Amino acid sequence: MRLSLIAAAVGMAVATVSLTACSDQANERADESQNQQAAERTSTQSTERSQSEENIRDTNPLLAPSALRYQAPDFNLIEDDHYEAAFEAGMDEQAAEVRAIIENREDPSFANTIEALERSGETLTRVQQIFFGMASSNSNDTIRDLQTELAPRLSSHRDDIFLNSALFERVEAIYNQREEMELEDEQKRLVEVYYERFTRAGANLTEEQMAQIRQLNEEESELTTRFARNVLEMGDEIAVHVESEEDLDGLDRSAIRNARARAEDRDEDGYYLPITNTTRQPVLSQLTNRDVRQRVWEASAHRGLGRDGGIDNTGIVSRLAKLRAERAEILGYDTFADYALEERMIGSPQNALDMLTDMVDAVVANTLVEQEILERKAAEMGHDIEFQPWDWAFYAERVRATEYDLDEDEVRQYFEFDRVLEDGVFYAMELMYGITFEQTDEIPVYHDDVTAYRVYDKDGESLGIFYADYFARDGKRGGAWMSSFRLQSGMHEQKPVVFNVMNIPKGPDGEPTLVSWDHVTTMFHEMGHGVHGLFSDVYYPSLAGTSVPRDFVESPSTFHEDLAHYPEILQNYAKHYETGEDIPEELLERVMNAMSFNQGFDTLEYIAAALLDLEWHMLSADAEEQDVENFEAEALAKYGVNLDNVPPRYKSAYFSHIFSGGYAAGYYSYMWSEVLAADAYSYFMDEGGLEGEIGQRYRDTILSRGGTKEAMELYKDFRGSEPDTRHLLIRRGLSDGPVLDQD
Repeated sequence: MRLSLIAAAVGMAVATVSLTACSDQANERADESQNQQAAERTSTQSTERSQSEENIRDTNPLLAPSALRYQAPDFNLIEDDHYEAAFEAGMDEQAAEVRAIIENREDPSFANTIEALERSGETLTRVQQIFFGMASSNSNDTIRDLQTELAPRLSSHRDDIFLNSALFERVEAIYNQREEMELEDEQKRLVEVYYERFTRAGANLTEEQMAQIRQLNEEESELTTRFARNVLEMGDEIAVHVESEEDLDGLDRSAIRNARARAEDRDEDGYYLPITNTTRQPVLSQLTNRDVRQRVWEASAHRGLGRDGGIDNTGIVSRLAKLRAERAEILGYDTFADYALEERMIGSPQNALDMLTDMVDAVVANTLVEQEILERKAAEMGHDIEFQPWDWAFYAERVRATEYDLDEDEVRQYFEFDRVLEDGVFYAMELMYGITFEQTDEIPVYHDDVTAYRVYDKDGESLGIFYADYFARDGKRGGAWMSSFRLQSGMHEQKPVVFNVMNIPKGPDGEPTLVSWDHVTTMFHEMGHGVHGLFSDVYYPSLAGTSVPRDFVESPSTFHEDLAHYPEILQNYAKHYETGEDIPEELLERVMNAMSFNQGFDTLEYIAAALLDLEWHMLSADAEEQDVENFEAEALAKYGVNLDNVPPRYKSAYFSHIFSGGYAAGYYSYMWSEVLAADAYSYFMDEGGLEGEIGQRYRDTILSRGGTKEAMELYKDFRGSEPDTRHLLIRRGLSDGPVLDQD
């Protein structure tokens, strides 16, 4: 087992004392003989260890930079058994590099401390980026078991660095002199980032407090890993079994065939309906059998509560909230939310609460009107029912079909997956930024459904590599995201290697995959993250790409969503999958008009989840661990968002964003980022849209700059001012505009 830096130092001191403690000649001769034997054993062990490490490095592709372009992972060589040894070697390597910084007798300088820290851990970084990419998108029992085992070890390794007082002294010395030192802007920013990392980790605490922080960090890493694994495994546990095809009335043939295939994979009769990661389920809008709808909704909403012997995440949730509060108190904050939001654009929990609660009255009123419309539709159809949450999506779809003459199946005929990606998303990136995507078979992929692309700039220069992983499958967590296998950096002369992941149901073999409008806009959204990584043009990897505050990182992606319905782009990809005919203008108009319907529901389920997140993380350290279901009910009632038929988008037991995904106290970020995105898109249109130079400006001031400046400064570099929040209401169809100049 790897010793921590502090434990190793203590061990060396103890060994020195024991070797010099005896003084008589007999003991000296005995010690001399024992020392010689020990030295021989140590030499033999060292040689064996060196040979073993050399053998591992020769056979483990993760322990050396990949020979592929831009060090893209060579998935033809990487096996699950390689990860653990690579993690061990990576942690040992970085521990030695950090120890060398601490033991450096020269005065602290930017080069021998900050930049040396930035250069440390290259092997560990490479391994982590690949491993955790697979843990989310292509997992299996071996990976999940190793992830559970590694969590506390990685936590301890990080604490060994950021809770090391001697190392912090060097960092602090540079931070205090940063104004007098001849540092470039990016260097100065890196100094500030490292200083914040150390202080927020607790490097300036007492030894006793540091020990407490270490214990809490280790426990949190174990719990978040267990939570994530449980959520992934819940997918199989709660899939809804349906015996007859008649009970699937309303689903298209493709969905029915997929449901049958899932049952066949289990060697069972009947059909299995998968449960996606949110509370609402897409099939609820289509299934005509109300009993099946109820089963699907209850499987989704009640997962993770341990009912009927199922997976129980409630203890993890309550404990995570408690230990985060305790850690925040040790660090000097009233609540974890105060700690988390101090470094975000929004600044404080109260500001986040104000943003969300200011909309509650209007959104609830709008939602209640929507419910009345849906209840009338049910009555018109002769359905004498007491309206329930599993009815909402079904009757909303019926309203769309009649009031907007919109059939979701008809709409999907114009959104064939390959055309959306190539003639929509890629085409938009070429129009706006001049970049092109070239599919390549030379870069190995980690699954047959994944495609690799080389990305070229408008001058023909290579930008990086992009992986497209869009289809749902076992072993992939729900939702959609972007990440990187390699971060761009001038320091390492490294181009970016990024990937987008989604969970689009794939069409049966031999049939096209037709996607919903929601999936279309999500593809554009994730490409916004993708170009944030691909356009990165900074020197230090800690500041590269999406290394920005959580409540800013979603802004570029949300901005790119609106390109999905930009006329020139839409006309290029929205074509019938069989005839190639353009989507009729009147159908497109109906799609756009229908987008504003159900915005009350969409907004309220989001606000409810964001407020629930803040409530969990505004608990004080002395609060008791909570009963999850009671806590949820009280939190939603507190803010008046407890409508029976509009549950939070995520309930606590499967709220991966905040209990395993890094968004603790930060789920509000999507709304704040949408404020920025709506304002940016309005400015984009005012400045000439695709015909203007605004795309290049957005790239130069935001997408390429990573975290080299404070987020609001980056935005003002682009926009010239802070955002006008009223553009958000227009974007959501809750206001007709126009937006007037502010006083």
